[in-house]
Amino acid sequence: MPPIKEWEELTIQDNFLFQKVMQNKRLCQRLIQKLLHIKVKDITYPAAEKSIVIGAVSKSVRLDLYVETDKGVILDIEMQVTAGKDGMLPHRMRYYQAMIDLEVLGKGQEYIDLKPSYVIFICTFDPFDLGQKVYTFTNRCHEENLELADGTTKMFLNAKGTVGEVDEDIEKFLAYVDGKAAEGKFTQDIAAEVERVKLHKETRLEYMTFLMELKEQRREGREEGRAEGEAKTMVKALRNLMKSMGLSKEAAMDTLGVEEELRAKIAPLL
Repeated sequence: MPPIKEWEELTIQDNFLFQKVMQNKRLCQRLIQKLLHIKVKDITYPAAEKSIVIGAVSKSVRLDLYVETDKGVILDIEMQVTAGKDGMLPHRMRYYQAMIDLEVLGKGQEYIDLKPSYVIFICTFDPFDLGQKVYTFTNRCHEENLELADGTTKMFLNAKGTVGEVDEDIEKFLAYVDGKAAEGKFTQDIAAEVERVKLHKETRLEYMTFLMELKEQRREGREEGRAEGEAKTMVKALRNLMKSMGLSKEAAMDTLGVEEELRAKIAPLL
């Protein structure tokens, strides 16, 4: 779990600040053009930080930067600072892609109406340890040189990359993401926007509110974790007592003085 940063510590690597900076339509549009090598006349933001929920009990997904171009191309761009467990990042990307498709189809459209989409992870580390500055994935046939042409593309940008040719401004942007000085007009404009956002009092207050909520969630999580750990320890002790003394569940819990509220939770585990 990444550490909680104070407002003054935030950089372009942090999701909150990256998302706010990319609300500058001009910068976001330029980033997309340089990444995909396409002309973009306009972009729209369906939501600043879009939440997609499929069904009442389904897991939701929050997308840092969810935009659509004037040509109907959908892009989800995410800042990634941790690789997670083995295989987590590619599976996370797969899940994001699925949620985007379901969101579109949920509006009553047909499969053929699915728009071209890109899920792009900007990584502060090399996700595949091969040194490439950019890893681009599309669905291809193993037996033939044949594209599936399903309209989906997945890209990993590697701020540590040293191999491959990319747009000069993208290379400088990735160096900036990696903590180096901003060079070139495009990256310097992004750095200037970072500073402008950090001076914005309302945005700072928004982050402070978010920070307090995050700290509370982590505190509650730690308390739940401790409670769960205590319950596991209690279950082990009760099982040992039942086995060694031949006691029933109730008798063992009576012997150890287990409270009524905890009994209902651990009784099915005995």
